[in-house]
Amino acid sequence: MGRNELVFALLTVAFSALLLTSATPFWIALVAAIAMFTLLWLVSLALANASIVDIWWGPGFIWVAWFSLVVLAGEITARGLLVCGLVTLWGVRLALHIGRRNAGHGEDFRYAQWRRESGRDFWWISYFKVFLLQAVVLWIVATPIVSAQLGSRSLGVLDVLGFILWLFGFVYEAAADRQLQRFRNDPANRGEVLRTGLWKLSRHPNYFGEAVLWLGIALIGVAGGGPIALISPVLLTFLLLKISGVAMLDRALIERRPGYADYVASTPAFIPWPLTNRRTNAAKA
Repeated sequence: MGRNELVFALLTVAFSALLLTSATPFWIALVAAIAMFTLLWLVSLALANASIVDIWWGPGFIWVAWFSLVVLAGEITARGLLVCGLVTLWGVRLALHIGRRNAGHGEDFRYAQWRRESGRDFWWISYFKVFLLQAVVLWIVATPIVSAQLGSRSLGVLDVLGFILWLFGFVYEAAADRQLQRFRNDPANRGEVLRTGLWKLSRHPNYFGEAVLWLGIALIGVAGGGPIALISPVLLTFLLLKISGVAMLDRALIERRPGYADYVASTPAFIPWPLTNRRTNAAKA
């Protein structure tokens, strides 16, 4: 286990302890998340494909959102409905995008590698290493969804700011995904690196949009249930930057695509910054 993985594990344990000692609804939300991912694990065994967990990342939040609204909320509020609506729009779009992207490609290389390494034991190892882990991470990231249901105060400035951030992040992520998909669909771009549009400003604009929209949801959660909702963007951003997002993809793409190392040297990883490419080009000149 590397340093980043250790930090992530410690954050997960610390945030889990904080949630489990704060309010009963968080316990119930954890049970709901585990139940869904356990069912998903059983389906993955029948299909011999653990990749379905990626498609159900978004719908998992939808499940927690509406479960929280119907079962955990003392009363249905405008804030609760707002959060459920935003999460549903994001989750459906993400599931459709990942589903179309993965269709016909078999099991993702990460899970296929773990399957080879684990051999016959992968069927039960996958439950803990893939499905249960994702259930816990999803539960922590979903903290503002539950928090939004706990308060009865009317919508205010934080809710408006949260919605603006969510809208920016949602549009930014969707635009980045669309640009990348269009690039991949062109056979002439096989083996090439996308360096135009939002992908000129940073190497992972879709992840940046994801982090921003969840910061927006967290602010809405703060308005409803207090600052505990802020643990969501902290864990998610660390996950995207250091574990399963930027770090993992950069390592893999540097090995598979000759021009990617230059892309890494000339383009920010996460936060868009248009001046980096200009400075790099000027230095080369």
